[in-house]
Amino acid sequence: MKKIGVLSSLLRYPVKSFGGENVESTRVLSYGVYGDRSHVIVDESRQGKYLTITQYQEMAAYQAAFVGEEKEDTYPELQIHTANGERYGWTNGKWRRDLQLKSGRDLSFHSFTPSFVPIGAIEEAPLLLVTHSSLQYLSKQLGKMEIDAKRFRPNFIIHTDQNTPFSEHDWISNQMKIGEEVVIEVTQPCERCMIITVDPKNGQRTPNIHKEIIRTNHNYFGVYAKVIQTGKVKLGDEIWLVND
Repeated sequence: MKKIGVLSSLLRYPVKSFGGENVESTRVLSYGVYGDRSHVIVDESRQGKYLTITQYQEMAAYQAAFVGEEKEDTYPELQIHTANGERYGWTNGKWRRDLQLKSGRDLSFHSFTPSFVPIGAIEEAPLLLVTHSSLQYLSKQLGKMEIDAKRFRPNFIIHTDQNTPFSEHDWISNQMKIGEEVVIEVTQPCERCMIITVDPKNGQRTPNIHKEIIRTNHNYFGVYAKVIQTGKVKLGDEIWLVND
């Protein structure tokens, strides 16, 4: 095995297309980080489709976070921070009515269980990884623009030992061990769409970010991974390439 870096940020997004939360430690389950995309908003005007930032970009300015201890049979209380700074519980009708009115769509609200979140709610694969070096490189290419990593909706941000941008593409088809327990396999690069142009602080768009990724890295930023072995992870965990 070869050590390649450490886990510098650990994120999850309890509500699909809402802003997420930084956590210090959590479990990685078969579907990915505990509680990731465990709550969804269905756009009833499009059969079987979720409401996402693509349809209503201001969703990015909403935040969702669990409050309390992680449990195996049920999620902790889920707190919603609306775009204008108000706080509500997940089941509160006021923010739900407001979102439906602002989005102009008929919505329904659903949640899964800690043991199962389906592909679809979590898009292409259970986990999304980006590197600190790639984020730094993109910032430099954009004139040292401050870039919120949550634009890219990663689960893991890795601080690599060798500060080489886009080195994550070299990990594809390789297994990685994170900390003492978790093993994942990097499966494919993440092809980007307009969602990364939406600022998670205010829901406004910055199109030049997407244009720069298309120009410098063929529209790829970060890599997807699947879970081989579940377990606990925490900030500072060492990351090793198993196949190397």
